[in-house]
Amino acid sequence: MKTIWIVCGPTASGKTAMAIELAQKHSAEILSADSRQLFSELNIGVARPSPEELSAVKHHFIGHVSVHETYTAGRYAREARAFINLYFKEKDALVICGGTGLYIQALLEGIDRMPVPEEIRSEVAALLQNEGLQTAADKLLELDSDLASQTDLNNPRRVQRALEWVLSGRPETTANPLPNDCQVQKLAPEWPREELYNRINSRVDLMMEAGLWQEAESLYPLQHLNALHTVGYREIFDCMDGQISKEQAIEKIKQHTRNYAKRQLTWFRNDKDILWLEKGNLKDSSL
Repeated sequence: MKTIWIVCGPTASGKTAMAIELAQKHSAEILSADSRQLFSELNIGVARPSPEELSAVKHHFIGHVSVHETYTAGRYAREARAFINLYFKEKDALVICGGTGLYIQALLEGIDRMPVPEEIRSEVAALLQNEGLQTAADKLLELDSDLASQTDLNNPRRVQRALEWVLSGRPETTANPLPNDCQVQKLAPEWPREELYNRINSRVDLMMEAGLWQEAESLYPLQHLNALHTVGYREIFDCMDGQISKEQAIEKIKQHTRNYAKRQLTWFRNDKDILWLEKGNLKDSSL
């Protein structure tokens, strides 16, 4: 029986350490399910595993695409399934680690079962409202010229629906299903809310010491890309644009990260299959 261990949960909860411990225990490798750590240009601001952590256990889907590429939950599901099918020809256990619930759900259930994510719906609506129909039509042409040729590009609603479909990962496609002889166990580190928030605040301070500000400065010319619309970068960009002070930017990073963690907790709490382990402690479990 093949086994997939999924280590999920909110940011700064210790998923990486937990996943590494689990992988070492079961002679497994780690597949990332983080929608930002997969970009090669992003490092400190997305809490990419350290070189020591990456060398402790082999990781996959870390820094393997460019921020210039469009990456969706649908694409992740297709590529991750293809990887898993090849991986299980030689291995019996895999650890998937990440806090992007939509990616995990798309991988396990197929994105065709899900409605268009609200963030994508809002993104497309904002594009149409702020930049107009022509810009939206041009984006559709760039992403899927075949679909664009079949769409009335003078009809805002049809352009909107087509863009939503493409950005959601083309939902009808569910190729490369998971192997039939595969069992899945979902785990998450559990912390008292106040402790989790303190961990987030401390990690932001450590990121600043590690050079997050300089990393963001180097990425400033790319701030228009979707991958850079990310907590930790956009606040620094606002400071560089003169909208807020450096101190305000740091505090906003902490606040927005806490807000993000709260949304992640809401998502994962709705999944009754997750086994929550106090502070990610595996020692008192039989896992």
